[in-house]
Amino acid sequence: MEDQKNQEANSDKIPKVTGVGGIFFFTENPKETREWYAKNLGLEVNDWGSTFESRNVDNPDLKEALQWSPFKKNDDYFSPSKKEFMINYRVQNIEGLIDQLKENGVTVLDDIATYDYGKFVHIMDADGNKIELWEPI
Repeated sequence: MEDQKNQEANSDKIPKVTGVGGIFFFTENPKETREWYAKNLGLEVNDWGSTFESRNVDNPDLKEALQWSPFKKNDDYFSPSKKEFMINYRVQNIEGLIDQLKENGVTVLDDIATYDYGKFVHIMDADGNKIELWEPI
């Protein structure tokens, strides 16, 4: 029983992706796109898009979020990627994950930034997609 508790505690420290935290894409007019999704699909939108909340199946007290956000076409936030979308992955142990990624030769675009709602860093995948990694508080 004690070993199982130790394994579960240690699994929270393994550097890895734990879910999708956001879906971001380009559009000619983000405001009109948000309004279309609100009117036609019932999304509750604000200036940043829409947030979908859910409960963690392994820890039902933990509320998780997925952010859906249209960005103005060619917004610099996706740079240096030339792609029309960016995915945000929710992670645990972002520092350990960045260490592993660097060891594997993955391009890490910036230092970890810390905000009230979590830590963020950007990387590039093998296909030239910019990926945002987010470790929530």
